Amino acid sequence: MTNRAKTLVLLTSSLLLAACTRGVVYSEFKDVSPFGWNKDSAVTFTFHVTDTVQPYNVLLHLRHQDNYPYQNMWFFLTSTNPQGTVTSDTIEFYLADDRGRWLGNGRNGHVSMPVLYEQNYHFADTGAYSLSVRHGMRSEQLRGVSQVGMEIQEP
Repeated sequence: MTNRAKTLVLLTSSLLLAACTRGVVYSEFKDVSPFGWNKDSAVTFTFHVTDTVQPYNVLLHLRHQDNYPYQNMWFFLTSTNPQGTVTSDTIEFYLADDRGRWLGNGRNGHVSMPVLYEQNYHFADTGAYSLSVRHGMRSEQLRGVSQVGMEIQEP
């Protein structure tokens, strides 16, 4: 299976998963500057975990305008657990198909794209976690992005 096919399968799974969840435990969206998202500017989410037995689905969301100039998006992620341990991750996802049609839900020139980051994930410890998101695109000031969001759901 090609990377593109895997990405489309992941995208479809995340959209179905987002539609069939029992409960949202955490949800927050943060605005990005209308002048562009600077590559050195992180969007940070802080949340508390009280249950280490329950599995969770962790989704990231990107809301962008029709004038977003690329087909894909790279996120550089930095997470910190309650003990202060820092881990990094990089993910890529597609926002448009090969013909340039946006893959997310959209209207009035805005498109919302959920991305499944972790499925059936068990947090190791209770307490405060943080996740910082930076874009990994080549543009110094990435235009066309309006919001970045994070959601934690019970599967």
